[in-house]
Amino acid sequence: MQNGDWVDQAIETATEAPIVDRAPDDLAWLFYTSGTTGRPKGVMLTHRNLMTMGLGYFNDVDPIASQDVIAYAAPMSHGAGIYAIPHLMAGARHAVPASGGFDPAELFALGRDIGALSLFAAPTIVKRLVDHAEANGETPASCAAAFKTIVYGGAPMYAADIQRAMRVMGARFVQIYGQGESPMVGTVLSRPHLMDTQHPQYAARIASVGVAQTPVQIRVTDAEGRDLALGDVGEVLIRGDSVMAGYWRNPGATAAALREGWLLTGDMGSLDANGFLTLKDRSKDLIISGGSNIYPREVEEALLLHPDVAEAAVVGEHDAEWGETVVAFVVPRAGAVLDARALDALCLAQIARFKRPKRYEIIDALPKNNYGKVLKTELRRWLRSALTQKVNVIEGKKAGFHADLPK
Repeated sequence: MQNGDWVDQAIETATEAPIVDRAPDDLAWLFYTSGTTGRPKGVMLTHRNLMTMGLGYFNDVDPIASQDVIAYAAPMSHGAGIYAIPHLMAGARHAVPASGGFDPAELFALGRDIGALSLFAAPTIVKRLVDHAEANGETPASCAAAFKTIVYGGAPMYAADIQRAMRVMGARFVQIYGQGESPMVGTVLSRPHLMDTQHPQYAARIASVGVAQTPVQIRVTDAEGRDLALGDVGEVLIRGDSVMAGYWRNPGATAAALREGWLLTGDMGSLDANGFLTLKDRSKDLIISGGSNIYPREVEEALLLHPDVAEAAVVGEHDAEWGETVVAFVVPRAGAVLDARALDALCLAQIARFKRPKRYEIIDALPKNNYGKVLKTELRRWLRSALTQKVNVIEGKKAGFHADLPK
């Protein structure tokens, strides 16, 4: 069957379904979580949830006109598919690349052919777009001909990466923070926020995930649900009409995630006086070493300051004396050779000594799921496994672990 023929065949064989009235709280979508910390759960999204998300997009993320185009270059079971809703509401156009996947050159060409694209992209995809643009001598003006808006989220975007993205591609970017349980609705770091380089709090703001979107409230609480002081780190809670009805056939998980209308996100963060939320890590990723809390993201941010580091992920490894010790998995840029001693010196200069990694594993790639999220559960499994494959480790220690190990 030739490319596109399946569409004609589907139209010819389709049967009409009757239009049925639906109430705002009727189930509209089962959205399955990405499963980075456990078995995926079916999030029950209602028509109210999806309408709230769509209207919030127009207000907080990006206005949409009928001539706009959203491109689906990431799995439609995740954020890319959710953002079909506001574009459908606006009567905009929809494009699936001929390859059916993500290819930077194809997207640049597609946008220039049919009109500047909007898309949802995990940070991994943003980095690949930026790499392509830089390698091909693109300017912010030429990128504007191919892309209108790139909404990023779903995984940490480090400050150094978004600054580079804006230098290369210009004011194309908006960050959102949300979860499937409050689909794409939590906070927003808008274009004006990202481009306001003269603001005295700019460095802190671009490291944050922005302010609460219009339809929701955000709190940061302790384990007992008490609000914390500004700057203190606790669990992020979200309340509003975007919050799910619950998990499909999983009342136990529903009860654990929802408390008096508030969604307990499992993410750790802090709020500043202007309402900007800075995420630290998933509560399950927190490392406790010698009784002190260590947030992997802070260590990862430090490692990414090294010009030869492409990616970094930090996890805790069980230690009989300290409880846990910090292990860093680091991916070098193409053609670069990393010196673990230099990485250690960098961390000592940027963060407290007790937070620095006790071991550095230099690997070819980080394990990720189909949405581009790093699978830290897999990294921890590697640490527990007996598999050994030589990699460069600080002080020439014995074999570490390699990203190409069978899963």
